[in-house]
Amino acid sequence: MFNWNGNGTMDDYKIVIDSKHRLLDLHLKETFQYKDLIFLFVKRDFISKYKQTILGPLWAIIQPLLTTVVFTVIFGRLAGLTTADVPGEFLIPGFLFYMSGNICWAYFSTTLNQTSNTFLNNSATMGKVYYPRLVAPVSISISNLISFGIQFAMFLLIWLFYVIKGGTSIQITPMLLLVPLTVLQMMILSVGCGIILSSATTKYRDLAMLVSFGIQLWQYASPIAYGLQLVPERFFNVYMLNPVTPIITTFRFAVFGFGYFDLTYYLISWAVSLLLFFIGLILFSRVERTFMDTI
Repeated sequence: MFNWNGNGTMDDYKIVIDSKHRLLDLHLKETFQYKDLIFLFVKRDFISKYKQTILGPLWAIIQPLLTTVVFTVIFGRLAGLTTADVPGEFLIPGFLFYMSGNICWAYFSTTLNQTSNTFLNNSATMGKVYYPRLVAPVSISISNLISFGIQFAMFLLIWLFYVIKGGTSIQITPMLLLVPLTVLQMMILSVGCGIILSSATTKYRDLAMLVSFGIQLWQYASPIAYGLQLVPERFFNVYMLNPVTPIITTFRFAVFGFGYFDLTYYLISWAVSLLLFFIGLILFSRVERTFMDTI
């Protein structure tokens, strides 16, 4: 946008589109200025997700419920995998254990998968009109956060039922305050990994085929279907370097009032999440200038 002065030249630039950018020119301020567009994208994504469905947003509840039932039967009853993160005699309902991991993983994996296709899915729009390209992955993370909020509300209702009923080891502690922090970290990590992949898939389409498979492998390399006590001690330190692992264990520690929490591993997880997010922003900023030529 610009104004013409009397001499036929342009001044008072509000937006300058240029192929030359500094390395750390990430357009974060400009992205925030487009918050109305982000809201429209969030509304569009949420509505289109459940449009022409009979149950609508209820699918946000049905999907994790069915997944949790499958995990409870297969991994809990048939395979008999432990749900303990620490040694000791603790009584925690298996259904609640698997649901806590499933709702976290559902948000992380969905956001990662959708963000990794940012350029491919939005190429038609991005090729016609200018807006900060970072708006797309940000809107994806927020729209998925709505579904996560619905699922977390369902989880809290079941959690309160067991707390009131008693007979379990669940405790209400100040560690519940860690829940928003783990959700924020999931958002940062998923968006960071997603925009790294989206930047790479503009040139290497094979990566788009591998994303779903890689996410499935990542799930089984994280303590979603089992507790940390299943991990052999000789591999434990390496296993904890998976940035998702401290997120899941910290979330469980916060909602159950006991479990595994190691500040060192948790801070390492945060450092890895922020590093991947920062690297993703740099790659995303560089690729967005030329992606229309390669996509």
